[in-house]
Amino acid sequence: MNSYGKQSTNLRDALVVGWQVWRKSLTQGPKIQEFESAVAKKVGAKYAVAVSSATAGLHLALLALELEPNSEVATSPISFLSSSNAALYAGLKPRFIDIDPETLNISITKTLQAISESDSIKALIPVHMAGSACELEELSKAAKAKGVAIIEDAAHALGGHYSNGQPVGNCAFSDMTVFSFHPVKSVTTGEGGVITTNREDLYRKLLRLRSHGINQLDDPLVDPILGFTDGKKNLWYHEMQELGFHYRLSEIQAALGVSQLKKLDKFISKRRKIAKNYDLLFKDFPGVYPIQTHARDVSAHHIYILRIDFSKKSISRHELMTRLRSAGIGTQVHYRPIPTQPYYQALGYTMSNIPEALDYYATCLTIPLHPKITKRKQRRILREMCQLLA
Repeated sequence: MNSYGKQSTNLRDALVVGWQVWRKSLTQGPKIQEFESAVAKKVGAKYAVAVSSATAGLHLALLALELEPNSEVATSPISFLSSSNAALYAGLKPRFIDIDPETLNISITKTLQAISESDSIKALIPVHMAGSACELEELSKAAKAKGVAIIEDAAHALGGHYSNGQPVGNCAFSDMTVFSFHPVKSVTTGEGGVITTNREDLYRKLLRLRSHGINQLDDPLVDPILGFTDGKKNLWYHEMQELGFHYRLSEIQAALGVSQLKKLDKFISKRRKIAKNYDLLFKDFPGVYPIQTHARDVSAHHIYILRIDFSKKSISRHELMTRLRSAGIGTQVHYRPIPTQPYYQALGYTMSNIPEALDYYATCLTIPLHPKITKRKQRRILREMCQLLA
């Protein structure tokens, strides 16, 4: 080969290597690690693993525990479907425990009873509903005594705190915590999630599971003969040591997350003021009740929920929501109890053990809460609801 041919080959090889490095930097580059470090520092956890969604995070968190197939995972019936769907993805069985009507979180008393009476419950997924943290200290003690793992579903709760002042996600009373960065959350990466933990073994396993089960960090190699040349690890070498998934976050998303995370405290402060103002506006509204007022100073305030006794009103919830939408006011219902969904009904789930969740569902209505909503807009919402609910 002449010198020109050698130069062409060297240039081509250099371009290939450069392309591979650039391509990888879009999916597993330094911004991912920066974002993970920023989240871990913000919530006071040792480790954070960025993933493609909070649903993916719950799935991987359960897989990382390596529970026996068909083990039960206790969780709340009032949540988005991913809280229990993740258990099904992992070959486990959801078990729904009724809510506390004041906090809207899973009932501590009923959960303690279930853990005490059952040997089949191997994991607990408490949901921090609307950003108000479920109190976990007592649950944690009972869970440890029975060998039950705890994974916090904190999709609503980034920036929130427990009543003791500690930040949600520090995993002081849990094995892992899962956050969401969906577009409607206080901090967004477009789509995405993060799992936090203080356990290095879970951290390493989560890293492998999110990327096809491929060996990461300095994990021991199964086949060092193929992995090393002259005592040095081959630059190209990797091992798939278990079945994993493509649950990675991109560098672009991570960069957005780093930027957004810097504004979190400001966002939460604005949401808290808006929630407190709603409390004042609706305090004397007949048949309309603000809830979770006990947590105003510690909640992340993802959404603001009212309970309305529609049985005593001349308008149905559907008609109220329709009329409000016509007035430019969007409302929602968070959430339909998961066991009422057709898929879960087909699996044999019933509503017999969740009366509080069903009562809540019949009365709940979520009204607008976002950092840019003004007091003027809040007063307009009040006026419209007064006219419709009179």
